[in-house]
Amino acid sequence: MRAPEGWIQDPCGNWTIRFHLDQNSWSRNLFVFLDQGKAMGNGYPALLKSRKYVPRADAIAIWNKLISQGWKRIQPQWGLDAES
Repeated sequence: MRAPEGWIQDPCGNWTIRFHLDQNSWSRNLFVFLDQGKAMGNGYPALLKSRKYVPRADAIAIWNKLISQGWKRIQPQWGLDAES
C-alpha cells in the first residue's frame, strides 16, 4: 500500500487528522506528517493540536486502525486544500 494521504475525522466529528507525505523524504524511506486539529469556522484559523512525523509503514497502520474504529474520510478542513 502506498502512503495514506487525505483527511479523516473521528466518529463524533470533533477531531480531524490530515495525513500528508513529506515531499522531501527519500523514496526508499518515506515519511508522513499527521496533523491533528479542528476547523474553527467563521474565518478563524484551525486549532492545530499536534503534528507527528512517522515512517510510511507506521502511517499506514495508524490510518487502518483509525478507520477500523469508525473514523471517516472527509474533505479538506483547513489550509489551501480547503479553500479550493
